[in-house]
Amino acid sequence: MSDNRIVLCGANAYEMKYYFNEKFDKIPESIKDELHIICVLFTEEVGGIFTIVFEEDGTVSMETNAEEDDIYYDEISSGLLVGEIRRKRQELFESLSLYYRVFILKEDVAGLLEEA
Repeated sequence: MSDNRIVLCGANAYEMKYYFNEKFDKIPESIKDELHIICVLFTEEVGGIFTIVFEEDGTVSMETNAEEDDIYYDEISSGLLVGEIRRKRQELFESLSLYYRVFILKEDVAGLLEEA
């Protein structure tokens, strides 16, 4: 992405498709499966497009949006669901952030463990 953010995965309710960035193929299958489930269930419940991205510093963000003429997309519900996912999957997102910082940004593991 042009703003130094990288999409990890996402789902699109309009095209009924799921995307996983092959750059992160070394992530364990069980984590990939969990991400797949999160993305697809989100779009099944709320609609629109849902993506999980790595910010430039390695933090994990979730984004959701919808086509302008989508009358079924509920922006309030989508915000609440993002918050719920963040709370319930906090450990997963912290682990993904650590993975990104070590394997993509090549940060020192010892320094990261001292921060924790």
